[in-house]
Amino acid sequence: MSRPVSLIAAAAALVFSGQAALAADAPIGLMAPLSGNFEILGKQMQEGAAAAAQAKGVELAIADDRCDAEGGASAARELIARDVALVVGGLCSEAMDAALPLLTEASIPVISTGVRADRFTDLREREGWLFWRVAPRDDAERSAAADILVPLWRNDLFAIVDDGTIYGRELAETLRLAAEVAGLKPAFVDTFRPQSENQFALIGRLTRAGATNVFVGGDRDDIGIIARDAAEAKAELTIAGGEMLRAPSGIPLRAGVLMVGMPEGSPELEGYAFPAHAAVEIAAAALTQAGDDMASIQELLSRSEFQTVMGPVKFDAKGDLSRNPYRLHRFDGEKFVIVEDQR
Repeated sequence: MSRPVSLIAAAAALVFSGQAALAADAPIGLMAPLSGNFEILGKQMQEGAAAAAQAKGVELAIADDRCDAEGGASAARELIARDVALVVGGLCSEAMDAALPLLTEASIPVISTGVRADRFTDLREREGWLFWRVAPRDDAERSAAADILVPLWRNDLFAIVDDGTIYGRELAETLRLAAEVAGLKPAFVDTFRPQSENQFALIGRLTRAGATNVFVGGDRDDIGIIARDAAEAKAELTIAGGEMLRAPSGIPLRAGVLMVGMPEGSPELEGYAFPAHAAVEIAAAALTQAGDDMASIQELLSRSEFQTVMGPVKFDAKGDLSRNPYRLHRFDGEKFVIVEDQR
Protein backbone atom coordinates (compact mmCIF):
# COMPACT_ATOMS: atom_id res chain seq x y z
CA MET A 1 0.00 0.00 0.00
CA SER A 2 1.48 3.38 -0.99
CA ARG A 3 1.71 6.27 1.42
CA PRO A 4 -0.29 9.45 0.79
CA VAL A 5 1.63 11.99 -1.24
CA SER A 6 1.09 14.62 1.46
CA LEU A 7 2.88 12.46 4.06
CA ILE A 8 5.81 11.81 1.74
CA ALA A 9 6.09 15.54 1.04
CA ALA A 10 5.95 16.31 4.74
CA ALA A 11 8.69 13.81 5.49
CA ALA A 12 10.83 15.22 2.71
CA ALA A 13 10.28 18.72 4.06
CA LEU A 14 11.50 17.62 7.50
CA VAL A 15 14.62 16.03 6.01
CA PHE A 16 15.34 19.13 3.94
CA SER A 17 14.78 21.33 6.97
CA GLY A 18 17.31 19.28 8.92
CA GLN A 19 19.85 19.62 6.09
CA ALA A 20 19.26 23.37 5.97
CA ALA A 21 19.88 23.66 9.68
CA LEU A 22 23.02 21.60 9.31
CA ALA A 23 24.26 23.81 6.48
CA ALA A 24 23.63 26.95 8.50
CA ASP A 25 25.14 25.73 11.75
CA ALA A 26 27.82 23.23 10.76
CA PRO A 27 31.27 24.14 12.08
CA ILE A 28 34.52 23.98 10.14
CA GLY A 29 36.91 21.37 11.49
CA LEU A 30 40.60 21.96 12.08
CA MET A 31 42.90 18.92 12.14
CA ALA A 32 46.37 19.85 13.41
CA PRO A 33 49.24 18.45 15.52
CA LEU A 34 48.58 20.17 18.84
CA SER A 35 50.84 17.89 20.87
CA GLY A 36 54.13 16.14 20.24
CA ASN A 37 57.13 17.18 18.16
CA PHE A 38 55.18 19.36 15.75
CA GLU A 39 53.08 21.18 18.33
CA ILE A 40 54.58 24.59 17.50
CA LEU A 41 53.47 24.23 13.87
CA GLY A 42 50.05 22.98 14.92
CA LYS A 43 49.63 26.02 17.16
CA GLN A 44 50.44 28.24 14.17
CA MET A 45 47.69 26.50 12.21
CA GLN A 46 45.28 26.92 15.10
CA GLU A 47 46.02 30.64 15.40
CA GLY A 48 45.55 31.28 11.69
CA ALA A 49 42.38 29.20 11.47
CA ALA A 50 40.90 30.83 14.58
CA ALA A 51 41.61 34.34 13.26
CA ALA A 52 39.89 33.56 9.95
CA ALA A 53 36.94 31.86 11.67
CA GLN A 54 36.41 34.90 13.87
CA ALA A 55 36.63 37.25 10.88
CA LYS A 56 34.14 35.16 8.88
CA GLY A 57 31.79 34.48 11.78
CA VAL A 58 32.03 30.69 11.60
CA GLU A 59 32.48 28.10 14.31
CA LEU A 60 35.75 26.17 14.49
CA ALA A 61 35.94 22.61 15.83
CA ILE A 62 39.51 21.59 16.68
CA ALA A 63 41.04 18.11 16.89
CA ASP A 64 44.63 17.05 17.61
CA ASP A 65 46.01 14.63 14.98
CA ARG A 66 49.44 14.37 16.70
CA CYS A 67 51.06 13.98 13.27
CA ASP A 68 50.68 10.19 13.33
CA ALA A 69 48.26 7.60 11.98
CA GLU A 70 46.51 6.89 15.27
CA GLY A 71 46.04 10.60 15.92
CA GLY A 72 44.79 11.20 12.38
CA ALA A 73 42.10 8.54 12.69
CA SER A 74 41.10 9.81 16.14
CA ALA A 75 40.89 13.42 14.91
CA ALA A 76 38.78 12.39 11.93
CA ARG A 77 36.29 10.48 14.12
CA GLU A 78 36.09 13.39 16.55
CA LEU A 79 35.34 15.89 13.78
CA ILE A 80 32.80 13.56 12.14
CA ALA A 81 31.02 13.24 15.50
CA ARG A 82 30.85 17.03 15.70
CA ASP A 83 29.08 17.19 12.30
CA VAL A 84 31.64 19.47 10.66
CA ALA A 85 30.93 20.58 7.09
CA LEU A 86 34.57 20.71 5.99
CA VAL A 87 37.97 20.00 7.50
CA VAL A 88 41.03 22.21 7.09
CA GLY A 89 44.57 21.60 8.25
CA GLY A 90 46.75 18.53 8.18
CA LEU A 91 50.53 18.70 8.26
CA CYS A 92 51.81 15.12 8.22
CA SER A 93 51.12 12.50 5.57
CA GLU A 94 50.82 9.72 8.17
CA ALA A 95 47.92 11.45 9.91
CA MET A 96 46.23 12.35 6.63
CA ASP A 97 46.57 8.77 5.33
CA ALA A 98 44.48 7.60 8.28
CA ALA A 99 42.01 10.49 8.39
CA LEU A 100 41.18 10.99 4.72
CA PRO A 101 39.33 7.70 4.03
CA LEU A 102 37.17 8.24 7.13
CA LEU A 103 36.34 11.84 6.20
CA THR A 104 35.64 10.89 2.58
CA GLU A 105 33.30 8.11 3.70
CA ALA A 106 31.47 10.72 5.77
CA SER A 107 31.30 13.04 2.69
CA ILE A 108 33.41 15.70 4.41
CA PRO A 109 35.82 17.59 2.11
CA VAL A 110 39.36 18.33 3.29
CA ILE A 111 41.38 21.46 2.45
CA SER A 112 44.92 20.64 3.54
CA THR A 113 47.33 23.34 4.63
CA GLY A 114 50.53 21.36 4.98
CA VAL A 115 50.42 17.89 3.37
CA ARG A 116 52.60 18.06 0.25
CA ALA A 117 53.00 14.41 -0.81
CA ASP A 118 52.09 14.14 -4.49
CA ARG A 119 50.07 10.96 -4.02
CA PHE A 120 47.16 12.65 -2.28
CA THR A 121 46.12 14.45 -5.44
CA ASP A 122 47.65 12.04 -7.96
CA LEU A 123 45.47 9.25 -6.54
CA ARG A 124 42.48 11.40 -5.63
CA GLU A 125 40.26 10.44 -8.54
CA ARG A 126 41.06 6.72 -8.30
CA GLU A 127 40.47 6.62 -4.53
CA GLY A 128 37.52 9.01 -4.54
CA TRP A 129 39.14 11.20 -1.90
CA LEU A 130 37.53 14.55 -1.13
CA PHE A 131 40.87 16.32 -0.97
CA TRP A 132 42.02 19.79 -1.97
CA ARG A 133 45.05 21.68 -0.71
CA VAL A 134 46.48 25.16 -0.40
CA ALA A 135 49.85 23.55 0.36
CA PRO A 136 52.09 23.07 -2.68
CA ARG A 137 52.86 19.65 -4.09
CA ASP A 138 56.23 18.06 -3.34
CA ASP A 139 57.27 18.62 -6.95
CA ALA A 140 56.10 22.26 -7.08
CA GLU A 141 59.48 23.64 -6.00
CA ARG A 142 61.33 21.71 -8.69
CA SER A 143 58.83 22.72 -11.36
CA ALA A 144 58.98 26.37 -10.33
CA ALA A 145 62.79 26.45 -10.38
CA ALA A 146 62.72 25.20 -13.97
CA ASP A 147 59.82 27.41 -15.07
CA ILE A 148 61.38 30.56 -13.61
CA LEU A 149 65.11 30.14 -14.22
CA VAL A 150 65.19 28.60 -17.70
CA PRO A 151 63.63 31.63 -19.41
CA LEU A 152 65.39 34.05 -17.04
CA TRP A 153 68.85 32.64 -17.85
CA ARG A 154 68.22 31.79 -21.50
CA ASN A 155 70.82 34.28 -22.76
CA ASP A 156 73.39 33.65 -20.02
CA LEU A 157 76.07 31.06 -19.37
CA PHE A 158 74.69 29.15 -16.39
CA ALA A 159 75.82 26.21 -14.29
CA ILE A 160 73.91 23.64 -12.25
CA VAL A 161 75.50 22.01 -9.20
CA ASP A 162 74.11 19.88 -6.39
CA ASP A 163 75.21 18.42 -3.08
CA GLY A 164 74.47 14.79 -3.91
CA THR A 165 71.43 14.49 -1.65
CA ILE A 166 68.08 13.35 -3.05
CA TYR A 167 66.67 16.84 -2.54
CA GLY A 168 69.59 18.57 -4.23
CA ARG A 169 69.84 16.11 -7.11
CA GLU A 170 66.13 16.27 -7.91
CA LEU A 171 66.16 20.07 -7.98
CA ALA A 172 69.24 20.17 -10.19
CA GLU A 173 68.11 17.42 -12.55
CA THR A 174 64.66 18.95 -13.08
CA LEU A 175 66.28 22.25 -14.02
CA ARG A 176 68.80 20.56 -16.31
CA LEU A 177 66.11 18.57 -18.16
CA ALA A 178 63.93 21.66 -18.57
CA ALA A 179 66.89 23.55 -20.00
CA GLU A 180 67.56 20.67 -22.41
CA VAL A 181 63.94 20.70 -23.59
CA ALA A 182 64.30 24.44 -24.22
CA GLY A 183 67.40 23.78 -26.33
CA LEU A 184 69.84 25.06 -23.71
CA LYS A 185 72.93 23.40 -22.28
CA PRO A 186 74.55 24.38 -18.98
CA ALA A 187 78.14 25.58 -19.20
CA PHE A 188 78.96 23.41 -16.20
CA VAL A 189 77.26 20.59 -14.26
CA ASP A 190 78.78 19.03 -11.15
CA THR A 191 78.22 17.57 -7.70
CA PHE A 192 80.11 19.30 -4.91
CA ARG A 193 81.11 18.06 -1.49
CA PRO A 194 78.67 19.46 1.09
CA GLN A 195 79.57 20.78 4.54
CA SER A 196 83.04 21.82 3.43
CA GLU A 197 84.73 24.75 5.15
CA ASN A 198 85.23 26.45 1.80
CA GLN A 199 84.23 26.02 -1.83
CA PHE A 200 87.08 27.81 -3.62
CA ALA A 201 87.74 24.77 -5.82
CA LEU A 202 84.13 24.81 -7.00
CA ILE A 203 84.31 28.57 -7.62
CA GLY A 204 87.44 28.02 -9.72
CA ARG A 205 85.72 25.42 -11.89
CA LEU A 206 82.70 27.65 -12.38
CA THR A 207 84.92 30.58 -13.35
CA ARG A 208 86.90 28.52 -15.86
CA ALA A 209 83.64 27.33 -17.42
CA GLY A 210 82.64 30.97 -17.92
CA ALA A 211 79.44 30.65 -15.88
CA THR A 212 77.82 33.89 -14.76
CA ASN A 213 74.85 32.22 -13.03
CA VAL A 214 74.73 29.06 -10.95
CA PHE A 215 71.86 27.13 -9.46
CA VAL A 216 72.79 25.23 -6.31
CA GLY A 217 70.75 22.22 -5.25
CA GLY A 218 71.77 22.27 -1.61
CA ASP A 219 71.16 23.69 1.84
CA ARG A 220 71.51 27.18 3.29
CA ASP A 221 74.95 26.63 4.84
CA ASP A 222 76.55 25.42 1.61
CA ILE A 223 74.97 28.14 -0.49
CA GLY A 224 76.14 30.73 2.02
CA ILE A 225 79.72 29.41 1.79
CA ILE A 226 79.61 29.35 -2.02
CA ALA A 227 78.36 32.95 -2.14
CA ARG A 228 80.97 34.06 0.43
CA ASP A 229 83.85 32.41 -1.40
CA ALA A 230 82.68 33.69 -4.79
CA ALA A 231 82.76 37.24 -3.44
CA GLU A 232 86.21 36.72 -1.91
CA ALA A 233 87.50 35.33 -5.21
CA LYS A 234 85.90 38.32 -7.01
CA ALA A 235 83.92 35.91 -9.18
CA GLU A 236 80.87 37.68 -10.58
CA LEU A 237 78.33 34.95 -10.03
CA THR A 238 74.57 35.18 -9.57
CA ILE A 239 73.74 32.33 -7.19
CA ALA A 240 70.28 30.78 -6.83
CA GLY A 241 68.84 28.01 -4.69
CA GLY A 242 65.62 26.54 -3.39
CA GLU A 243 63.53 27.20 -0.30
CA MET A 244 66.11 25.55 1.97
CA LEU A 245 67.59 29.06 1.93
CA ARG A 246 64.97 29.97 4.54
CA ALA A 247 66.50 27.49 7.04
CA PRO A 248 68.32 28.88 10.09
CA SER A 249 72.07 29.18 9.61
CA GLY A 250 75.07 30.61 11.39
CA ILE A 251 76.64 31.54 8.06
CA PRO A 252 75.69 35.03 6.83
CA LEU A 253 74.06 35.14 3.41
CA ARG A 254 75.25 37.74 0.92
CA ALA A 255 72.83 40.17 -0.66
CA GLY A 256 71.81 39.27 -4.18
CA VAL A 257 71.38 35.51 -3.68
CA LEU A 258 68.21 34.31 -5.43
CA MET A 259 65.71 31.86 -3.97
CA VAL A 260 62.83 29.97 -5.55
CA GLY A 261 60.51 29.71 -2.58
CA MET A 262 57.06 30.23 -1.14
CA PRO A 263 56.04 33.81 -0.32
CA GLU A 264 55.95 34.49 3.40
CA GLY A 265 52.81 35.54 5.19
CA SER A 266 52.48 38.63 7.31
CA PRO A 267 53.85 39.29 10.82
CA GLU A 268 50.36 38.44 12.13
CA LEU A 269 50.27 35.12 10.29
CA GLU A 270 53.55 33.37 10.93
CA GLY A 271 54.42 30.06 9.28
CA TYR A 272 51.46 27.72 8.93
CA ALA A 273 49.06 30.34 10.26
CA PHE A 274 49.11 31.84 6.75
CA PRO A 275 47.77 28.83 4.77
CA ALA A 276 45.45 27.85 7.63
CA HIS A 277 43.85 31.29 7.50
CA ALA A 278 43.42 30.94 3.73
CA ALA A 279 41.91 27.46 4.05
CA VAL A 280 39.27 28.66 6.53
CA GLU A 281 38.48 31.61 4.24
CA ILE A 282 37.87 29.15 1.40
CA ALA A 283 35.81 26.83 3.58
CA ALA A 284 33.66 29.70 4.88
CA ALA A 285 33.09 31.04 1.37
CA ALA A 286 32.11 27.59 0.09
CA LEU A 287 29.65 27.16 2.97
CA THR A 288 28.11 30.57 2.30
CA GLN A 289 27.79 29.92 -1.43
CA ALA A 290 26.40 26.42 -0.89
CA GLY A 291 23.58 27.75 1.28
CA ASP A 292 21.19 24.89 2.02
CA ASP A 293 22.79 22.52 -0.48
CA MET A 294 25.61 20.78 1.36
CA ALA A 295 26.30 18.54 -1.64
CA SER A 296 27.32 21.53 -3.75
CA ILE A 297 30.34 22.31 -1.54
CA GLN A 298 32.49 19.81 -3.46
CA GLU A 299 31.46 21.35 -6.78
CA LEU A 300 32.20 24.84 -5.49
CA LEU A 301 35.68 23.83 -4.37
CA SER A 302 36.34 22.34 -7.79
CA ARG A 303 35.22 25.27 -9.93
CA SER A 304 35.27 28.50 -7.91
CA GLU A 305 37.97 31.08 -7.31
CA PHE A 306 38.32 32.24 -3.72
CA GLN A 307 39.76 35.48 -2.37
CA THR A 308 42.18 34.80 0.49
CA VAL A 309 45.19 36.20 2.32
CA MET A 310 47.24 34.18 -0.18
CA GLY A 311 45.57 36.06 -3.03
CA PRO A 312 43.07 34.49 -5.43
CA VAL A 313 42.98 30.70 -5.03
CA LYS A 314 41.58 28.25 -7.55
CA PHE A 315 42.07 24.48 -7.61
CA ASP A 316 42.87 22.37 -10.65
CA ALA A 317 41.22 19.09 -11.64
CA LYS A 318 43.38 17.15 -9.16
CA GLY A 319 42.68 19.44 -6.22
CA ASP A 320 46.07 21.15 -6.33
CA LEU A 321 46.53 24.89 -6.61
CA SER A 322 45.96 25.90 -10.22
CA ARG A 323 48.91 28.29 -10.06
CA ASN A 324 52.28 27.23 -8.70
CA PRO A 325 52.73 29.43 -5.58
CA TYR A 326 56.54 29.42 -5.67
CA ARG A 327 58.10 32.74 -6.63
CA LEU A 328 61.56 34.11 -7.27
CA HIS A 329 63.03 36.06 -4.33
CA ARG A 330 66.23 38.06 -3.87
CA PHE A 331 68.05 38.43 -0.57
CA ASP A 332 68.44 42.13 0.23
CA GLY A 333 70.94 41.63 3.06
CA GLU A 334 68.25 41.15 5.71
CA LYS A 335 65.35 39.24 4.16
CA PHE A 336 64.11 37.69 0.95
CA VAL A 337 61.88 39.93 -1.18
CA ILE A 338 59.87 38.84 -4.19
CA VAL A 339 61.36 39.75 -7.56
CA GLU A 340 58.35 41.28 -9.28
CA ASP A 341 59.70 41.05 -12.83
CA GLN A 342 60.39 37.33 -13.23
CA ARG A 343 60.84 37.25 -16.98
